[in-house]
Amino acid sequence: MRQSNEADKAGFLGTGWSFPPDFGPGGIDLVSTSANANIAQSLSLIFSTQPGERAMRVDFGCDLHSFLFEELDDGLLTKVRTAISDAILYYEPRVKLDDVAVSVNADTPGLVEIAVQYVVRTTNTRYNFVYPFYLLEATALQP
Repeated sequence: MRQSNEADKAGFLGTGWSFPPDFGPGGIDLVSTSANANIAQSLSLIFSTQPGERAMRVDFGCDLHSFLFEELDDGLLTKVRTAISDAILYYEPRVKLDDVAVSVNADTPGLVEIAVQYVVRTTNTRYNFVYPFYLLEATALQP
């Protein structure tokens, strides 16, 4: 019996635990994500994991934490762009990276916005993923 086209896509793109892990009604079933939602959660997990944090895969992650107290200049934005590009290349084979745009948010001091444009390899569908990264950790934002 042949699966539907959507089932084929979900099969290749994968199904996994939601991130952060969540339980369904009654707390019995673990919520899972598939296909494009799974890729977006995977990217978020890669960006928020510091290398060395996982005991079984010490190389996994993106070393964004090392940039937290750096001077916010063009050189830093280039380093962040490179770190993001390398992490996607190594840890997310389901996508082909088109562009990584790193910019400073003018309204919120210390906020760097990372916009990732990628194509899902099996479906050839384009997506954008925006990841907010705060360089001024533990800073109270004024309303």
